[in-house]
Amino acid sequence: MRIHVHRTGGFAGIERVAEVDTTGRPDASTWHDLAEQALAGGRTGFPGEVADGFSYRITVDGRTVRCADPRLSEAQRTLISRVLKEGA
Repeated sequence: MRIHVHRTGGFAGIERVAEVDTTGRPDASTWHDLAEQALAGGRTGFPGEVADGFSYRITVDGRTVRCADPRLSEAQRTLISRVLKEGA
């Protein structure tokens, strides 16, 4: 499973992109469960944005949802944080 996060917005407007491939990882099932929960809480259209807040596009194996601060689910927040931290 490929999990791709694209972050835009914020005070400086700097984009950040990261991706994690769970193939062969010992914690792959944890990533899969978290990704499914994050997708379930997202929208396919553009979410309402807050000035200087971050907007995110999460893509998991071709399925894409959009979400934005401060209205992230706990699963979305955790997944985004982990992908941006561990992804290349």
